[in-house]
Amino acid sequence: MSETTATIDFEKMDGLVPGIVQDARTGQVLMLGFLNPTSYAKTLESGFVTFWSRTRQKLWMKGETSGNRLRIVSASTDCDNDTLLFRVEVEGDGLVCHEGTVSCFTRPIAIEDQKAEAARG
Repeated sequence: MSETTATIDFEKMDGLVPGIVQDARTGQVLMLGFLNPTSYAKTLESGFVTFWSRTRQKLWMKGETSGNRLRIVSASTDCDNDTLLFRVEVEGDGLVCHEGTVSCFTRPIAIEDQKAEAARG
């Protein structure tokens, strides 16, 4: 499959698209952030994932203060061109989450308990 330059659909979510970050070596999902057209362009230009902070209303390159930058190995979009997937190599000590863990996805959900609760209505 050849690489293509996709036109990213920033319109569906008011100018933002989700950006999933996955470790290129292990396949582990590390985090999810949001990109706008400016952060997407900066990401492509720099080779490091740069997000748009919805709370601070500004660009931020992941790892700019911690040193755990996300160097892009490959990037792809989903079939609707409204979600990005970045496969990365993590620089620094590898603790991507601001809570000091490798991945932001560390809180298990007891699915069976949730299903039982939903069934009780």
